[in-house]
Amino acid sequence: MTDLHQAARRCLDASDPEEKLRLTHEAWRALQAGELGPDAQASPAEPFGTPGRPARPRLVEARGVPQRGLGTPEGRAALVHAIAHIEFNAINLAWDAVYRFRGFPGDYYRDWASCANDEARHFRMLQERLAELGHAYGDFDAHNGLWEMAAKTAHSDLARMALVPRVLEARGLDVTPGMIERLRGVGDQRTIAILEVILREEVAHVAAGTRWFRWCCERDGLEPRGTFVQLLRDYMGGHLRGPFNHPARLAAGFDAEEMDQLAALAR
Repeated sequence: MTDLHQAARRCLDASDPEEKLRLTHEAWRALQAGELGPDAQASPAEPFGTPGRPARPRLVEARGVPQRGLGTPEGRAALVHAIAHIEFNAINLAWDAVYRFRGFPGDYYRDWASCANDEARHFRMLQERLAELGHAYGDFDAHNGLWEMAAKTAHSDLARMALVPRVLEARGLDVTPGMIERLRGVGDQRTIAILEVILREEVAHVAAGTRWFRWCCERDGLEPRGTFVQLLRDYMGGHLRGPFNHPARLAAGFDAEEMDQLAALAR
């Protein structure tokens, strides 16, 4: 196989986490080695429903996921599981960006394949931490919010680049420092070390979203700041959760005027 789009689809279709991780790392290595690349003549992406996933965790509404304190190993395991589920979904989101959207420069596909490889590594770290806490991926209920937004934006590369990396994934930049502080309060240095790696590397993933959102705006003759706000209104009712991690978001490509706009939209 030399077509990166088809390699991405194989990763998406894999339902076993071990297989998804293996295929993801293999595809990234092959892309780096020049053995895989986007095929400019490839036919459009074929429609598909949801990507492969194991039978567990059971998916529930977001409000149905119980909140647990971090004072017990069970509570910390639930937190690690929730983050692992986000990272598992993020692998699929990155490969979907590669598979679904055609006609971008090669750097676009390299960015999202690299992101998928990072997310797979993050999932592995969290999976190992779960095992240390006496649990495995699938032991707790989870929700499907990230992929639901992917489905809503499947028709538009502009909306996808705006709303998945720059809203949903950027939320991780905002909340992770608080999680780290809570974990520091219970002395969980092992989980803190993993979250610090994820936080650092997620800045680059959100930056990729910023880069390609602005590329789409330039291609379509749109002004980025106003377009971003309009997409927030169209898809999310114009509201965002605050507060925001200003230094991380600035490092991820948001500018000061955008941060002022977000503050005005925050609730």
